[in-house]
Amino acid sequence: MVTEDLGLLDDLLRLCAAAGVEPEVHHRVPERRASWTDPPLVLVGDDAAARCRGAARRPGTLLVGRDRDDPELWRLAVEIGAESVLSLPAAESLLVDRLADAAEGADRPALTVGVVGGRGGAGASTLACGLALAAARAGHRTLLVDGDPLGGGLDVLLGGEREEGRRWPDFATSKGRLAGGALEESLPSVRGVRVLSWGRDPAAPMPPEAVRSVLAAARRRGGVVVVDLPRGADPSAVEALAQLDLGLLVVPGELRAVAAAHRMVSTIGPAVRDLRAVVRGPYAAGLDERWVADALRLPLAGELPYDPGIVADQDAGMPPGAEPRGPLGRFCTAFWERALVPGGPA
Repeated sequence: MVTEDLGLLDDLLRLCAAAGVEPEVHHRVPERRASWTDPPLVLVGDDAAARCRGAARRPGTLLVGRDRDDPELWRLAVEIGAESVLSLPAAESLLVDRLADAAEGADRPALTVGVVGGRGGAGASTLACGLALAAARAGHRTLLVDGDPLGGGLDVLLGGEREEGRRWPDFATSKGRLAGGALEESLPSVRGVRVLSWGRDPAAPMPPEAVRSVLAAARRRGGVVVVDLPRGADPSAVEALAQLDLGLLVVPGELRAVAAAHRMVSTIGPAVRDLRAVVRGPYAAGLDERWVADALRLPLAGELPYDPGIVADQDAGMPPGAEPRGPLGRFCTAFWERALVPGGPA
């Protein structure tokens, strides 16, 4: 921060405290070049803008003052290469968000993939676990979110039900911004995956505000977020759907499953920006993965091979997808190799 205005400095220090940021304060452009060029964010007070003329232009410079309508302020912003002009107190919430984003340091939001079954028992939870384990094996920061309060619990499926950490009920009253780092560190870690699941007590859907806060915090950390979604569109589920970059609808290769999946497309399709079909064998006579995807009018994300060994693996304590050379492991590895490329899912 660069300012000599004590009133403005007090306000900025208060906002930094709210964002969990410890700032470096100067009255003019620092003599040490790195103190100007290296921080992810530089706040220049309107009193100090003229003194910053000629400083190296850098991204993440914001001009902060109290009179947004002053044309001189905008001229100074252009001269020092500021991204924008923020007027307090109106822009306090925006500035806290920018400070917190800078502190968390993610280059880009996490790629967020939701998985939902076209019918009950389609294997959505199995695929969600496999995707999370494959992403973690590839070295990506990975968070697996159990979005279905009536499911059996993804922590159980992964074998981490006894791991210490917070569960969904601990976030039921969350509103506004959560710190992504604190969220991540508070969750159980199983096989390199942070897992947000349900407790063992009877669960009710989370308030939409809590879902919004938790998923937004998870996305800001970067890496990968995988959400196992319920088959429905209550307000909490709709909030989760809105946070997705990509939705995967898991559809077994049978006519009744296709009929049920068609209803799911009608229900959740409008809320998902990119919904694709994952088709699972074995197939009824005359069906294949292309036929199923075309019948649903969805792009085909891939064919999930039939894997009769999954049940036996789970009985032996092996989570689905833990074996990278198995059919599910190979599918999930190939999926991320396509999806985690510049430009997004392919």
